[in-house]
Amino acid sequence: MNDIILITGNVKFTITLDPGVWIFDDRKIDLHTYFLNPSHGQQHEQQEEEEEIKKLSAFWDREIQEGAVSPPTLKTEKRFLKEKIITGTFAMPLAPFLRNAEPLPDAKELTIVTEHDEITISLQQAYESILGFSKDGKPLREDGPVHFYFGDGSNRETPITHVRRFVVR
Repeated sequence: MNDIILITGNVKFTITLDPGVWIFDDRKIDLHTYFLNPSHGQQHEQQEEEEEIKKLSAFWDREIQEGAVSPPTLKTEKRFLKEKIITGTFAMPLAPFLRNAEPLPDAKELTIVTEHDEITISLQQAYESILGFSKDGKPLREDGPVHFYFGDGSNRETPITHVRRFVVR
């Protein structure tokens, strides 16, 4: 199975997606909690910024109250993050990749080409969608490399699987 997915068609740049490296990307989201939060979708990027500010604030508060953190605490925190990656179910927003492809002004739709079918959606829906790439810490080998989820969660129980490429039209 080929794990590389292309974004082609009515775009300025063809983009190559490799879901195998997304586990290391800070933009990844926890798929178990994503659809539980009613304010995801378009506000997701703003929330990421706010979370980053909160993390930095908490770090400085901790530094002021406790002083410098000793290495054993950092090792424990790293172990916890590693455990989360090994057992987590993650997805990646499609929007940053679509923006990098720069759809041409007359582009209106995105066709999801799967092993068995082609599904066409509006470009706006595509910008709000996410791509599941990991389940319980393992890549989606059987029906992947990604699962396509609509941003509203309407297909979260039955995502579009066996995705091979995206064509902007």
